[in-house]
Amino acid sequence: MGAALPEPQSISHALDAEAFKHVADVLVEEAGVHPMLHRMFVAPIVESGIIRGVIVESKAGREAILAERVIDATGDADVVARCGAPTFFTPKSEMMSASVMFSMCGVNKSRFIEQVKADPQTYKDWAGNGEWDITTDGKEDDMFSPFLRKPFKQALAAGILPANLATIAGTWGTVSDQGDLTYLNMVHLNVDGTDPDDLTRGEMAGRRQAMLAVAALKGFMPGCEDAKLRNFGMTLGIRDTRKIDAHYNLREGDVRGEGRFEDSIGIFPEFIDGYGLLILPTTGRYFQVPYGSLLPKGIGNLIVAGRTIGGDKTSHAAVRNMMCCAVSGQGAGVAAAVSLKSRASFETVNIAQVQAELRRQGARLH
Repeated sequence: MGAALPEPQSISHALDAEAFKHVADVLVEEAGVHPMLHRMFVAPIVESGIIRGVIVESKAGREAILAERVIDATGDADVVARCGAPTFFTPKSEMMSASVMFSMCGVNKSRFIEQVKADPQTYKDWAGNGEWDITTDGKEDDMFSPFLRKPFKQALAAGILPANLATIAGTWGTVSDQGDLTYLNMVHLNVDGTDPDDLTRGEMAGRRQAMLAVAALKGFMPGCEDAKLRNFGMTLGIRDTRKIDAHYNLREGDVRGEGRFEDSIGIFPEFIDGYGLLILPTTGRYFQVPYGSLLPKGIGNLIVAGRTIGGDKTSHAAVRNMMCCAVSGQGAGVAAAVSLKSRASFETVNIAQVQAELRRQGARLH
């Protein structure tokens, strides 16, 4: 539907975030889903350790939405936590930084790409500059990275950036023929994604810093001279808050050692990005995502999808990636459907039936 563009550094594609909103609408409608937007989850309905639905608030007031199965895809384990089930919370001082994403328009694509080719950056260039100190397997060091730091160093020297923003640097996604420079991931803040005051501060400070980053690119990155801000990301890019205490919590050895599980609901490459560790998926190595990591302890009829599945820090640096969130999301959705059809709980559902449906849908499990 024309809502994706090839990325410059891989064989993957970058979403056109605005056009994808329409694509998502079409997918929901085609699947016969009853959409219920503009509602905020505020409390679970729990009876005898079983979730029976949720309370939401909206401009129409308060509603109770009853459900035989609930999937917590909040990204912060909000439903699990408010049910009183156990969760782990990363201390704010140790959280991965939140990103303030933005895009620009009016970029001269040919001039921009010429400059990138004239001074190609690698993942080794991420090292230094405080926030960007990383450890790799070594194989990443000489690989091309769509990384920009030098324009910001020049802007710092010219007084466009204040000294306290010396860490502004990061990656870009792609450049369209129309001059859209997208997925500029340059501004990073320490934000607690479960604290509304912190989120407010982060959004406002992030937008302020992003505008300074735009000025730096206009002044010192060829091709950006006549460009301007196109849009900010819809929300802060939160990477790290709560994780569930799952029936199985993934470990570093699983994501770095090609973990294999009988209850696998999908696979994910050896792609680890966070807490100072960067391992890119270039070798064909992968681990399996176990169904047990989606099941929270202490509450029934509830399953999670996304970055909150159970695991330690290193495993989180892998499963929090969007593509792995898609793996857990498909697994959770299929498990909910199969459990309803078979009248089995999430804990007792026949995993072979779940796996059979995932294979029918084209998922690779092993």
